Amino acid sequence: MKKVIIFADGGSRGNPGPSAVGFIFCNEKCQTFKEYSEYLGENITNNEAEYKGIILALKKFKAVFGNKLAKNTEIELRSDSELLINQLNGEYKILDEKIQPLFLEVWNLKLDFKKLRFKLISREKNQEADRLANQALDNQNKIQKLI
Repeated sequence: MKKVIIFADGGSRGNPGPSAVGFIFCNEKCQTFKEYSEYLGENITNNEAEYKGIILALKKFKAVFGNKLAKNTEIELRSDSELLINQLNGEYKILDEKIQPLFLEVWNLKLDFKKLRFKLISREKNQEADRLANQALDNQNKIQKLI
């Protein structure tokens, strides 16, 4: 694997409220080879859920494929969250104190990969990750923890 595209989404019903994430691993041709979702819990904001989706996706990649493959893989992480992507790309400041440690966790996870890029996409192009997050919210008692 030289390049993996990860579509990630986090959502909250209410803001804050019950939240979940969904993410999809694809090859360079955008063909899905793994998909995951997880219920996060209560009293989580939408922005926190978006960050946690990125964090869980990166941790899951390392857990499934190992540190050695992570070090040799270029990751393109795609999300429809303008705030998230612009913060991770250094274009927006991180003012929310709850987001700052999540940003640092993503930043530290970057060191485990050959290259990690963050790309903003439209909601229409992130429908599958959104579907997985909503599925986890709908079935919160039936979904197992990923990590």
